Amino acid sequence: MSIPTEPIGSLPRPHALLSGYAEHAAGRITTADLAKLQEQAVADTLSRLEQLGCPVLVDGDQSKSSAHGYPLTGLTGLAPDGAVIPYADGHTRRLPRLTLGPFRYQVRADTYLRTARAQAGLPVKQTVVAPSALSLLYPAEGIDGYPRKAFLDDLADQAESEIRGCLEAGAHLVQLDFSEARLALKLDPSGGLLDDLIGLNNLVLSRFGEAERERLGVHTCPGADQDSTHSLDVDYAELLPRFFQLNAGAFYLQLASEPDPDRILAVIADHLPSHARVFIGVIDPIDPAVESPEQVRDRVLTAARHLPADRLGTCDDAGFAPFADDTSTSRETAFAKIGARVQGTALAAEELGM
Repeated sequence: MSIPTEPIGSLPRPHALLSGYAEHAAGRITTADLAKLQEQAVADTLSRLEQLGCPVLVDGDQSKSSAHGYPLTGLTGLAPDGAVIPYADGHTRRLPRLTLGPFRYQVRADTYLRTARAQAGLPVKQTVVAPSALSLLYPAEGIDGYPRKAFLDDLADQAESEIRGCLEAGAHLVQLDFSEARLALKLDPSGGLLDDLIGLNNLVLSRFGEAERERLGVHTCPGADQDSTHSLDVDYAELLPRFFQLNAGAFYLQLASEPDPDRILAVIADHLPSHARVFIGVIDPIDPAVESPEQVRDRVLTAARHLPADRLGTCDDAGFAPFADDTSTSRETAFAKIGARVQGTALAAEELGM
């Protein structure tokens, strides 16, 4: 027995692919040309993760311009003036605003998964955007002829269909990215918004049987974009008890960047559901320094003082480049950090006698 270790999702895109996105946007290369660059980037990502000894692979979101907005690709009925997400360094990201219904995903994540599995020799995890994130597209003033309830019903159906498609396509696990959870507490300290978002995610998760939910996980972090966060200043201890109400079999938690990990680990130990495994972040993607395997080992051993080792896993705090235009971390640095995670987790398992 060993300690499982998995990447969270996105990885920096190679320069050729980034150039390809720009060339495609300018109309200088075709969609087919861009698809070839994406396929090459996926193949390189899978190969390098295998070479590092990763037991579970991801495609690194190489074919997504955004880890959160991919279902909207080609969708009509969107305006650019949606909700603004401010980051600690002053930069912002803006969501689109839905202007008409019915809401339908235009791209589903199982298409990425099938491409990756055709090239991979190891299990592949598929990341999907949580329905809670897409619920933020609906405007506060409503949409004539398309009430919010109808939108949420459509959204839940679309999210369920995407997750089922990934399970049927052979995903090792389907990971819902719920990075807006901590942000919800910043926007509404009463917790009402967070409870609504958790309720929507649980509505979708409840449509799966117990055996299926063992292959469903949820990730949260305070954001990680251009080496900045949107909600690290919100007390993690305020989020986690509610977060563990999600009906998932695995939880992926940012922890490496927390200033007092022992305090947070105590909260995790008190609220982790008895059936679930928790993957603890041992790599900080927005720290330019590459962690050593020994640093990772020590972070795992700290977690093992609070949590049963047989329910413990490791991961990165977040994806390295959730938006394709985020070049704040180099591809080489990201892979070096992942290599340290794999090696350090193995060192910790050896010390724990696993």
